[in-house]
Amino acid sequence: MNARIAVVGAAESTNMGVIEDLSQLGIAADASLNAVRDAGISLSDIDGIAIAGEAPASLAHYLGIQPTWLDGTSVGGCSFLMHVRHAAAAIASGLCKTVLVAHGESGKSRIAATGLPWPPPPSSLAGQFEAPFGAISSPTMFTLPVLKYLHEHGLGLEALAHVVVAQRKWAAQNPRALYKEQISVEEVLAARMIAYPFTRPMCCPLTDGGGALILVAAEKAKDMAERPVYVIGTGESSESPLISQMPDLTSSGAFKRSGAQAFSEANICVKDVDHVMIYDAFAHLPLYGLEALGFCAAGEAAGFIAEGNTAPGGSLPVNTNGGGLSYMHSGMYGMYAMQESVRQLRGRAPAQLADPRISVCHGVGGMFATASTIIFSTEASV
Repeated sequence: MNARIAVVGAAESTNMGVIEDLSQLGIAADASLNAVRDAGISLSDIDGIAIAGEAPASLAHYLGIQPTWLDGTSVGGCSFLMHVRHAAAAIASGLCKTVLVAHGESGKSRIAATGLPWPPPPSSLAGQFEAPFGAISSPTMFTLPVLKYLHEHGLGLEALAHVVVAQRKWAAQNPRALYKEQISVEEVLAARMIAYPFTRPMCCPLTDGGGALILVAAEKAKDMAERPVYVIGTGESSESPLISQMPDLTSSGAFKRSGAQAFSEANICVKDVDHVMIYDAFAHLPLYGLEALGFCAAGEAAGFIAEGNTAPGGSLPVNTNGGGLSYMHSGMYGMYAMQESVRQLRGRAPAQLADPRISVCHGVGGMFATASTIIFSTEASV
């Protein structure tokens, strides 16, 4: 596979966690300016812009950019991965040359915050067919598939607790992580119950933050200021917007289709992968992700994680920034997952791996409603 585009600028917002002096749009602009500086370009070089949660025209106006290509795809936390995929197509077809993919979210402080309506409006499918029965928030919606998954594979709540423990070990090495204190399986299980089977550490925090990427054609990347990270595979798909209508509660078809597209495009297999980022708003998502992407067989991800394979020193480093469970989660996490993939391949991550070459980043939108997968590489040709 020869990469079509490359990341030549990557940065998160100056502050993370609680940001009380910027609006949501201001956070996106802050991250964008940081990424522009990282790339060594000027705002006038940008002719493509993508963002979710805010209108792309609003961010363009805020930054003084006059783009010829805009993408406002907003399907939840994996929107930003889809933006990267769409940008690859746009750059390849000549619609634009330099794309800014940005994200800003005042998830905790709620300063001039926008986003998807929540709880779902009565006119929506979820508002008609799930909300009346109490499924109105992430913990109450994710419980149905998780319980089925655990029952189907004969697993206890320890399967979820081990995910938290493994990722907290990574977070301990990350100064920007919200939760850095080590935690045991017993402590995770004894924590306050939010919605069975999720205890508090199994659920993501709610924070403020943002991030941005600068993308150009792969052949142009070698002339940029920073070491490029190439996009060698992309995928996206959708499932049911209703958690109760998933064809299989123990596995995501959208995850499988998106991952298969990305791996096929990259022309790699799982043994070629050095690093993985899996969107983890809740502790079960790495289980679903590892299995859907082909790293583990059905029902085997829990044991794989419990054995320490995804933790520091393990055979497959996963969510090395601490993940959405321990690093941060402003509401839509996909941008932060990609930032860590890029950091690792640039050799700049707080918990830096030894010479990683290929990183798989996988995101989810809604409650399994959408999925997107991006495969990054240090080389333009694999």
